Amino acid sequence: MGTRLSPGARPAAPPALRNFLSLQDFETGARRHLPRPLFEYIAGGAEDSVSLHDNRAAFSELGFVTRVLRNVSGRSQAIDLLGRRYASPFGIAPMGISALSAYRGDLVQARAAAAEGVPMIMSGSSLIPLEEVIAVAPDTWFQAYLPGEPARIEALIDRVDRAGVKTLVLTVDTAVLANRENNVRAGFSTPLRPGLRLAWEGLTHPRWTIGTFLRTIVVHGMPHFENSYATRGAPILSSRVARDFGAKDHLDWEHLALIRRQWKRSLVVKGIMNSEDARKVRDMGADGLIVSNHGGRQLDGTVSPLRALPEVVRAVGTDFPVMMDSGIRRGTDVLKALALGARFVFVGRPFNYAAAVAGEEGVRHAIRILADEVQRDLGLLGLTSIAEVHGAQLRDLACSSGRSRRIAGRESRA
Repeated sequence: MGTRLSPGARPAAPPALRNFLSLQDFETGARRHLPRPLFEYIAGGAEDSVSLHDNRAAFSELGFVTRVLRNVSGRSQAIDLLGRRYASPFGIAPMGISALSAYRGDLVQARAAAAEGVPMIMSGSSLIPLEEVIAVAPDTWFQAYLPGEPARIEALIDRVDRAGVKTLVLTVDTAVLANRENNVRAGFSTPLRPGLRLAWEGLTHPRWTIGTFLRTIVVHGMPHFENSYATRGAPILSSRVARDFGAKDHLDWEHLALIRRQWKRSLVVKGIMNSEDARKVRDMGADGLIVSNHGGRQLDGTVSPLRALPEVVRAVGTDFPVMMDSGIRRGTDVLKALALGARFVFVGRPFNYAAAVAGEEGVRHAIRILADEVQRDLGLLGLTSIAEVHGAQLRDLACSSGRSRRIAGRESRA
């Protein structure tokens, strides 16, 4: 991985980004920059967005107990994961159609992640061939949705293997399509359907229309879904073509076994919320798992991954890499997840927004913001390394007794 400058040794933020002080600032900027249908697609959840909001609320229910007068001048947030060393304990989560929200969005995110020494997971619902991304950022992980038939599964895995992907992430929480009412209300669909409403959004967002959409078509042609299967999929803009989602409701554990037999490198399973499922993933030979409710975009009412995390970690043991995504926006969120047993976390929407606002420079700036927060928060907790983060430093602020309660989480590895 790339070597990132240590906090305090970095160059000042570019003038255009000096007012972006937190990940939330990028969401505010992207809301102005992107057409409403596209912004709502990225920002929204399923149905009433209960899970989407709980993903954030869960973090506010935990508080830290800090230590003082402990020399923290030698702090490091570097971490080892799946045989590689990363500069920070977080990476970029997979996000579909990123090349529609930012020009060459998947490449932008992958290059930024490599430069800052963190992993990026490329989405299977992306508009740039995975081979192009791996060519410029060879350590990029690739996330796949299971195609519906064994022959298509095998063909996709063969393609990913030939591309040189080192870590394959299987997302398994999409047996049926979610009820994304917000997409319908905002006028978003895949493919996008030409019409007066879409034309108006383009006219009222000229910077995005010229700098991302028209620039992509002129330079690269009409974007297509490139990585859902072994072959090219539907175009992103069409009045007649339908995207092939494929039937996935019959997929079961045997299909995971099929992939494990075929795929010889690191295999991570994403979308695990249940301890029994977690044990099965471990016992079937996966190299890690990601606790995730898909950012609140699948079954509305699913609990926050942060709430499910401790039980999953207890089920598989601390030696098995358990990761987490959904709802992380601050360095304190990262450390709370690690204290509850996560080995690593992934952050999605904010880096998508950063790419939309300012391209690769924006993503690098967003990564640095979060890394600086983690570095600062370690010091304020009285810690010098990620290995020292554990559950004893957390208290439950919402326990029924009205008093804070110590949290059972990861034991110190210091």
